Amino acid sequence: MEGLPGSASKKLQIFGKVGSERWAKNHAPVDKYYKSLVRGDLKKLKALIDQYYEDVNMTFEISENELEWQVKSHATFGLSGLWSLEYKRELTNPLCISASHGHTACLRHLLFWRADPNAMPGGQSALHEACRGGHADCVELLLEHKANPNLLNDDGQAPLHLCTSQDSLGCARTLVTFGALVNQPSEETQESPLHIAAKHGLKEHVDLYLRNGATVDMKNSLEETPLGVACREAKEEAKQESFLRVCRLLIKYGAEVNSEDEEMKTPLHKACKNAHHSLVLLLLQSQADVSAVDYNGASPLSCVLQTAAFKKELRPHRTIQTLLNHGSPKIWPTAFVKVLKSCASVPEIIEILCNSYSHLPISEKWVEAIPEEDFQRYLPFYESLFHQMYTVRTLQHLCRCAIRRRLGRRCYCLIALLPMPESLQSYLLLEPEGVLL
Repeated sequence: MEGLPGSASKKLQIFGKVGSERWAKNHAPVDKYYKSLVRGDLKKLKALIDQYYEDVNMTFEISENELEWQVKSHATFGLSGLWSLEYKRELTNPLCISASHGHTACLRHLLFWRADPNAMPGGQSALHEACRGGHADCVELLLEHKANPNLLNDDGQAPLHLCTSQDSLGCARTLVTFGALVNQPSEETQESPLHIAAKHGLKEHVDLYLRNGATVDMKNSLEETPLGVACREAKEEAKQESFLRVCRLLIKYGAEVNSEDEEMKTPLHKACKNAHHSLVLLLLQSQADVSAVDYNGASPLSCVLQTAAFKKELRPHRTIQTLLNHGSPKIWPTAFVKVLKSCASVPEIIEILCNSYSHLPISEKWVEAIPEEDFQRYLPFYESLFHQMYTVRTLQHLCRCAIRRRLGRRCYCLIALLPMPESLQSYLLLEPEGVLL
């Protein structure tokens, strides 16, 4: 939004909000008290509490001298809400500050002075803050002092919902030990802790929740199961191995591989959209329906084709090759013009698709559909493609099509068993060669 004010100053203004007459009368240094909590300075914290303060459940109001746009209640002002410029402010208390920074000694001292472990001045309890920071020792200490492991914050999330990093595994284990509900849904998205762990590719968290009775096919507000969530989030190449391990574990515990979300998308649709070849193969080997269509009529093959040009580094042609070798319905020949427009920069895809047919009605429209830059960059391949307009495919190719038609959905597993050279097996499995013969 244009015209938003920039930062005027980063100086914090900290106010103590409490009815303690002793605190007010002695003009206690609130900022020093706050800084001792942030730094974990137990010695100074003890001295300040002894000198100035009896009630460790005071609330800090932290105001930052910077304006920002904030939305008012949707219920009061309608769907668009009412936006206004306000100074940034945050409410917290000593326990939440210590927990968020992982200062266990300060936390223990505050709890000794009867700090309330379930207070939520800013909408989060100290337990939520400790889980967000991955501070397992703080989590255990709070739970030992009767913190509620299933308390919902203002966003409708329990502490387990905030265990979103590998560092939070100790927090999750401790919470489960103290009775945290592994099937508790968040209020807005209806996500269970298992959904959250699957979303972040946390295999150890997933294993923990499943071993403690988590429902493997519980659905969120979008009708997604944890398996569907994991397949949707497996986007970055660097993290794909983590999501593969998560999905393998979910399937081991009986996850339904053909579950549909509110758009009728299956986990296979989502894995294909991300061009996650290993995950696609896992799903297909677990009896995923390669022919499933979503609400818009898109098949898993269509999902790969729609994003292939933007995921070339993931070699999306391998996913297309695997789908076809598991019996995926081929695209309608007249739709090839659209495929050429979107996937011309990945000629391996065009080659694999063309080789899945015994013949294709190649026309001048195909030539016009290919961007000139891609045509010149992959000239040998596209010359071999358009040479097919004037000739018929080789007998070898026709034999390949006959064998594949005979084997159908079993091409992937049976061709590897045929007594023939590996190079010929690769040919039958549509391995791209760079030209059409």
